[in-house]
Parts: sequence; C-alpha cells; structure tokens
Amino acid sequence: MGLSDIVRTAEQKINEFGVRRTQNQGWVPTIHPYRGYGTQQRIHVIGRVLMEDPDFEQKASKRTVALEEAQRGYRQFFTVQVGDVPVRVHIGDSVVETFTNDNGYFDVTVDNHGLEPGWNTVTVCAEGAEDAEAEVLVTSDDVKIGLVSDVDDTVLVTNLPRAMHAAYNSWVKRTDKRQPVKGMSRFYKKLLEDHPDAPVFYLSTGAWNTYDTLVRFLEEEDLPKGPLLLTDWGPTPTGLFRNGTEHKKVQLRNLIIDYPDICWILVGDNGQHDPLTYGNLVAEHATKVCGVAIRELTPAEHVLSHGTTTSLTGPARTSRAGVPTISAPDGDALLAEYEQNPFVK
Repeated sequence: MGLSDIVRTAEQKINEFGVRRTQNQGWVPTIHPYRGYGTQQRIHVIGRVLMEDPDFEQKASKRTVALEEAQRGYRQFFTVQVGDVPVRVHIGDSVVETFTNDNGYFDVTVDNHGLEPGWNTVTVCAEGAEDAEAEVLVTSDDVKIGLVSDVDDTVLVTNLPRAMHAAYNSWVKRTDKRQPVKGMSRFYKKLLEDHPDAPVFYLSTGAWNTYDTLVRFLEEEDLPKGPLLLTDWGPTPTGLFRNGTEHKKVQLRNLIIDYPDICWILVGDNGQHDPLTYGNLVAEHATKVCGVAIRELTPAEHVLSHGTTTSLTGPARTSRAGVPTISAPDGDALLAEYEQNPFVK
C-alpha cells in the first residue's frame, strides 16, 4: 500500500468519526449546491453534502455571523463531508438519483430536461437534509462563442502556486481581503458586449471549499456570472496532492465534449502553466479555440508564484494554428490589445 493510499484511508476514517460525532451533537446533513451548467440536451447539477449545526445562526450574534462571512481562510477547509448519501434532482416531473462520493460531492447528469436557455433553478434533495435550490446555466444550441477564465492571478491576485504564499492566502488571509486584477471586469464586459450569449466558466486549481468566497468576490468585482470548475484538495489514488495542470486539461476537454459547437476564448496568466495548457489545447483542437488572452505577471509576482522573475513556459504556442493571442499586464491593457485585434471578426 502506497503512502497516498494510507493517507486516503486515514482521511476517510477521520471523516467517518467526524460524521458520527457531529450527529451526536445534533448536526444534520446540509446540501451545498454549486452552479451547474449544460446544453438544451443535457445538464450537470453539482454540489456537496456536509454536516452542519442547524442552530448556528441562533447561537451566534449578528456581529459574529457577519464576521463569519469574512472568516479567515483556514476555516473554510474544516468541513465534515457526508459520503454515500442518496441525492435526488427534481426537474418538473423528472427525478434523477445518485449518491455522494467519499468526499460528499455529487454530479448529476440530466438528459432531456426541458429547461429553457439561460439561468434556471432545480430542486436537490438528500437523505436527512432540507431541500436546496441549485442554479443551472443552460446554453442555447445557437451560441457559438464561450469564455473560459482562469481565476488565480488572472482575475484574483493570489500568488497561489507558491507553497508559502498559497498557505497564507488560502489559510490565513481573511476571505474579504482578496485583491482583484485591475481592469479584468472591463475586459470581460467588452468580450460579452461582442458575444452577449457566451457562457462564462471560471476554471481554477483552487479547492471547492473556497466556492462561496470566490462567488462573493466575482459579484463584488462585477465580473460576469458563471459556473466554477474547481477541484478537491487532498490525496488521490496516484499521489498525495491533485495535479492542478491535469485538472485544467481535463475540464477544458470536457467543455469541448459538452459543447461541441462552441469555440472558446481562453483567458489565463503566465505565472505557471496556462500558456502551455492553452497552447496544447490549440494544437489538439485548433477549431475549438478562437482566441487566447494572457495576463502577464510582474517580475515580483513571478518570484512569489514560482521563484524566478520570468515565465516558466513563455508565450502560448498558438500562432502556427492561426489562433489570435494577446498578452498584457492587466485587464485594461488586454482590453486595448483586444480592441485593436478582436478574436472574432
């Protein structure tokens, strides 16, 4: 048995103990729906089931509750997830059933759902939990352009890949003290002016535990609403930590499969591997990418991100495939580049 297997087994045993202990304290399963997405033929309804104290708000003063909304980051990661719980998704008269996995997550695929294009709500039920409403973005079959945005150091300054800075930003820094990247909201507004029906996805190697924090950040910074594609930190069958680059590759390919008629605008930064990841996707699926925008980190940000003053990968390799690529230090500069060289003419 490898080290990752030992750690995964220990994590599972600890969580099972946590479920029993919190049940004895009167806690109950609670559904945390995430923004789902899909087409007129098929949607994904996603979320997680966690144990929570039903009397939390009554026990806490209004001031304490307000402070919890701006809690230090580490508190987001202390959760008790409920595995193997029956989950049902109700859409009209249709019901689709599944079970949560060991970490409490569910991803329900619903075919022939009958929902109209745009944002919809569906009902999610789980054994022992109150019903919850999940938002789902249904994209019309007529839409041909979509936007995928990285989060860390693209719209939100995190310096996430560097271990010490990642620990500080994710575990210590208060969740209401996140710094936006200048001008990205204005850049995205222009992209959506040109392509008003484009679905927007936020792709990040960040943990699902930070979901609520990221949603608040996007709303406060007036960034476009869209589903988030995050990951689950912790051991896997092949290692102690999940591979962030592989997570992005898989999610990008899944989007190409889920939306076969959409050509994507990809936005990222050159702090780690976005130029390489996007360039490889262009090499494999050139007709599925219509533009790439790369936010250039400053030398100081590069040092915090990976320890050197320059990019690890260089520019995105897209010119051979004829996919237009722009790069600039912030959103306002990207906007200026884009207005001179629009992706879709």
